[in-house]
Amino acid sequence: MTATLVDSEVPATTASHRNRTIPIGRLVGVELRKLADTRAGLWLLVVIALASVATGLILLFAAPDDAHTFMSYLTFAQLPAGILLPVLGILSMTSEWSQRTALTTFTLVPQRGRVLAAKLLAAAAIAVLAAASTFVFAAVFNLVSAGSWSMNGQVIAQCVLLQVLYVLMGTAFGGLLMNTPLAIVGFFALPMVWTLLGSVISSLQKAAGWLDINLTTAPLTEHAMTGGEWSRLAVSSAVWVLVPLVAGAFRMLRREVN
Repeated sequence: MTATLVDSEVPATTASHRNRTIPIGRLVGVELRKLADTRAGLWLLVVIALASVATGLILLFAAPDDAHTFMSYLTFAQLPAGILLPVLGILSMTSEWSQRTALTTFTLVPQRGRVLAAKLLAAAAIAVLAAASTFVFAAVFNLVSAGSWSMNGQVIAQCVLLQVLYVLMGTAFGGLLMNTPLAIVGFFALPMVWTLLGSVISSLQKAAGWLDINLTTAPLTEHAMTGGEWSRLAVSSAVWVLVPLVAGAFRMLRREVN
């Protein structure tokens, strides 16, 4: 009787295929597609686009002639995206748990840090795309109204930063709370409460100048910010964006998938 030795080694092609990691660019593309795949995400993008057009129409027919400038149309069109787009960031983080897709996501990509990085990059990308769309709307309405084309490059860059900052803030709240209604309420209510307290309580006014993100982001669409304004924005961003983002990342990396 003869024994036949069977080579138990995994073929090189199979092993390399198994160890191959999904490129981060593909993960970002998947996360971008997720933002518009759901009915809520798709309608939110539609509402943002319609609201941006509506702001242009309001400025076109209701504002005085001297307000018909490219920068006026641009800064006004930023409002709907700045308010509603962060909800997409929230949904990006909470839907993995509310829709029970986390098991599939983390099975396909076990390195949760790469998934988190892809979500953050996708959130930043959608914010930049939204800002770019407002540039198009502003250009069209300014062309129709034959307004001034004078531009401030720094303010334009600050408008893009504003969109990215608020979307990342929404993503941070979504990762921290991991519950869609709670994260949405927290995102809108907590900064508003702090703004009210800072305006009513005199002892909090000085702190509000540094910690109220609604206050520190206001100059982004108004003028080229000074060094002091950048410092206040950095402090408030650390409190409202960086701290929740780090805490949310910690929860996401450690939470049990069931």
